[in-house]
Amino acid sequence: MQFHKYHALGNDYLVLDPSDCPTLFSPLEIEKICHRHFGLGSDGILYGPLPTNEADFGLQIWNPDGSEAEKSGNGLRIFCRYLLDQGRVGVAPFTIMTLGGKVTCQIHDGGESIEVEIGTVSFHSDDIPVLGDSREVLNESVEIDGETYHYYAATIGNPHVVLPMDNPTAELACKIGPVLEKMTDRFPNRTNVQLLQIIDRNTIRIEIWERGAGYTLASGSSSSAAAAVARKMGGCDESILVKCPGGDIAITVDDAFAVTMTGPATRVGGFEMDAGVPSQDVPLG
Repeated sequence: MQFHKYHALGNDYLVLDPSDCPTLFSPLEIEKICHRHFGLGSDGILYGPLPTNEADFGLQIWNPDGSEAEKSGNGLRIFCRYLLDQGRVGVAPFTIMTLGGKVTCQIHDGGESIEVEIGTVSFHSDDIPVLGDSREVLNESVEIDGETYHYYAATIGNPHVVLPMDNPTAELACKIGPVLEKMTDRFPNRTNVQLLQIIDRNTIRIEIWERGAGYTLASGSSSSAAAAVARKMGGCDESILVKCPGGDIAITVDDAFAVTMTGPATRVGGFEMDAGVPSQDVPLG
């Protein structure tokens, strides 16, 4: 079967077309395929296009730990680029249905730039979800290893926790990200985590711990959530350049917190995988 590998600023996915694989792999098999040493290696699998009555194309997004993601900004841009490369879309806008809702997409500059109207951010605990009283989750605190951190929670179809700070580092993201991700007594669906630095009115920098994937070089939904938090805090204007470790994503957050994301997606190549999946003795975890 044929896998198509793409990356969006270093965040890489394998696209698997249902026409090549009518039945999707099990979560354990997905984990083995995504393994960096024993499989093809990726931050997840994009399974589509799938039939749907709600949009032009349907898409399932699978994390490398075998769990299903509601939405992925980089995954959506990659899937758009795949559809363009396959001749299924052109310059006209089109829609994609994900578990986290429907988005509108448009290709620019021959595929060099892809725009996604990714959704409207909510900070409300009932939407994200966050346990406790019904509220907007703004500037709350959590203690990890004796340190107190302040955070905002948000959803753009998938859950995010954003921690504003002066100097976010990859080391700190890898230290507190997995703790926050699995803090299910507070975040019952687990959560993505972003460490946020506001640089100026139109620029932020983030470090990313992605639910089900770990430390990540770039993330479209994380960029969207972090930019929305920066605007909610009053630190940024509508147009925000998000600087990820892998590169920059342009985000627009309007007054209603509807987000448009623009960035690249790059084809890496095609992979023919032998029948079956990596052997059962692949060490995981």
